[in-house]
Amino acid sequence: MINSTLAVVLVVIAVFGLSLVLVETRTIETGAQESVDSDAVRLVSIVDSRLLGGEGVTPAVLREQIEPGRYAVIRIPGRDAVEIGRRPSGGIIVSEERGDQGETVRVEASRSTVSREIGRTMLIILAVALLAVLAAVFLAVRQARRLSAPLTDLAETAERLGSGDPRPRHRRYGVPELDRVADVLDASAERIARMLTAERRLAADASHQLRTPLTALSMRLEEITLTDDPDTVKEEATIALAQVERLTDVVQRLLTNSRDPRTGSAVAFDLDEVVKQQIEEWRPATRSEGRAIVRSGKKRLRAVGTPGAVAQVLATLIENSLMHGDGTVALRTRVTGNQAVVEVSDEGPGVPPDLGARVFERTVSGRNSTGLGLAVARDLAEADGGRLELLQGNPPVFALFLSREAGEADADEPTGP
Repeated sequence: MINSTLAVVLVVIAVFGLSLVLVETRTIETGAQESVDSDAVRLVSIVDSRLLGGEGVTPAVLREQIEPGRYAVIRIPGRDAVEIGRRPSGGIIVSEERGDQGETVRVEASRSTVSREIGRTMLIILAVALLAVLAAVFLAVRQARRLSAPLTDLAETAERLGSGDPRPRHRRYGVPELDRVADVLDASAERIARMLTAERRLAADASHQLRTPLTALSMRLEEITLTDDPDTVKEEATIALAQVERLTDVVQRLLTNSRDPRTGSAVAFDLDEVVKQQIEEWRPATRSEGRAIVRSGKKRLRAVGTPGAVAQVLATLIENSLMHGDGTVALRTRVTGNQAVVEVSDEGPGVPPDLGARVFERTVSGRNSTGLGLAVARDLAEADGGRLELLQGNPPVFALFLSREAGEADADEPTGP
């Protein structure tokens, strides 16, 4: 910017400065010539008037009629030439005039006076040009700093984004183009922050939600390796394959929610099958803890949702009861209005009163756990239009509300534990 500004200023000075020098030089020379011509005309007029009046023409009379330092010679026919001043040496400016009485007047002036005047004018023009260059340098440096500092700052912002720090800086510089770049970088930073948050959330959710199913799957595979009974191997392999399918569905659901939590794939399904499958899957774990898992409530309920997501929500609630609760884990199905409800409860101390309203928030836990399970379960439930609520704190009762299939009749067969 400095170089380009100086180049423009120097070109302007060169074009207009040289033109101004030529114009001023010609003006000074023309003015000097006109002054000498004026002296010659004035002398001729005076000589004519004195000759007509019969008066004498002497240097003393005519000396005051010309500029000091100039030389004049008057030649009158039949008389001696009259000289005024000293004849200049070197370059001269000459003007000759002839009078009505036949006299000739010649006025000479030294050109050195004109040269000095031209020199002074050129010095003034050069000084003005130098001031213009200095002013241009000052303005160029100031403007360059005004632009270079924001550009350096924007480069640092871009480097921070590249190094994994997506915090927007919200700095503006008063230059529309640079402010536009800053807007774009801030918007990119916010998008990157959202993407990183979603990826971290997905990693945490997947780690939490897949931990227990993978443990159960590994137990099934260990049982297969320890038995020689083909029927047992086939049964355990079938259960393991079902668990793999559910894990695949859970992963797909987590990926879908991480991209767009509003995207759902709800279908009508048999709620009894999902509840039964969860009871069978968690029965070995409850037995190993010296506890029991039972079911009660209405049968033959059909709900609208994603079977894998519903199974994962119930698995989270059952695991939560095993980790933090006590006694029997009870699953109860019922109908309220146009919704099917699955309640999961146990006989433990329940949720502390100070955590009741925040139990579904991430990182909130009454014990030393991650606090992700209930938050992920709530997200899975809401993705298909359902909801997960804490109905009672002590003893704890969690309820999963799902829409019922349109046109379904109420089932009137309650089943005991």
